[in-house]
Amino acid sequence: MIQYRDARTIDGPALAAMARESFTETFGTLYDPKDLGAFLDEAFGPNGLPAQLSDPDFAIRLALDDGKIIGFVKMGPVTFPGEWRPDAIELYQFYVLRPWHGSGVAQEMMAWALDHARSHGAREVILSVYVDNHRAHRFYERYGFRDIGRIAFRVGTTVDDDNLMRLVL
Repeated sequence: MIQYRDARTIDGPALAAMARESFTETFGTLYDPKDLGAFLDEAFGPNGLPAQLSDPDFAIRLALDDGKIIGFVKMGPVTFPGEWRPDAIELYQFYVLRPWHGSGVAQEMMAWALDHARSHGAREVILSVYVDNHRAHRFYERYGFRDIGRIAFRVGTTVDDDNLMRLVL
């Protein structure tokens, strides 16, 4: 049975392992293995995602199946370059392991993310998504997110285009 709860500091190692697995299964073939490894170490190593579990600027919600983390969503202050409204919030990462795609996990976590944004006074949610991640684009568009530009996303020597998307709440 799938359960949902806020992440805790103790979840750091398991959450980092799940994030590495999800990123690799989705994007691993796009990058040189050495670059991918360095990116994963930076993003999900001790100073990355696990450190944000104790940072009050971030909120992370987990989806668990029999105690195993199978998905998460992370919200926090907007860090993209440019001028942003003070009442904007960023949806940083939204990962669900492939075996749970289509199971309703993503919809449950999106409902939490939008409720979290509203309850913290946000008037808009900003995110970035890889331009060729068509499944994610369709998912976000169903919630009303719209493309507002592009941003570079670097993994080692590879620079990908991400679409910036915004949802006005």
